[in-house]
Amino acid sequence: MYISKMLMEFAPNIHLLGVFTTAFTVVYRKKALYPIYIYVFLNGVFSGFSSWWIPYLYIWTVLWGAVMLLPRNLPKKIRPVVYMAVCAVHGFLFGILYAPVQAVVFGLSWQGMLAWIAAGMPFDLIHGVSNFFCGILICPVISALKLAEKNIS
Repeated sequence: MYISKMLMEFAPNIHLLGVFTTAFTVVYRKKALYPIYIYVFLNGVFSGFSSWWIPYLYIWTVLWGAVMLLPRNLPKKIRPVVYMAVCAVHGFLFGILYAPVQAVVFGLSWQGMLAWIAAGMPFDLIHGVSNFFCGILICPVISALKLAEKNIS
């Protein structure tokens, strides 16, 4: 996850983190929290444990939780679109999910927090749209993970 993020740094808010979070959650369920939090920890180690990092402690768990709530036996035809949509919604809401910690850390009022969210909307739009299109990789990653699990067993 971390390496994929580093490789995509040239394109702000376009990455495969939602793809990996969703795929790991579908395949590994609760155990998906291990790679998610290894990613979060590596982000802190290599980019610094500062105020931007604090929301990472919960923001990826929100996507994990949303995927955990999906039925495990989704019809095969709608799986890709559902996973892509969940990933996209997470991207669209990223700034809103991020804002409360920023408001507390920087002493923003309710209006200040809303202004911070509004200022980030263009980036959240890019994030959501890119998550949707990157989400086309979720089902192939799920298949690869299941195949790897089968071959290891």
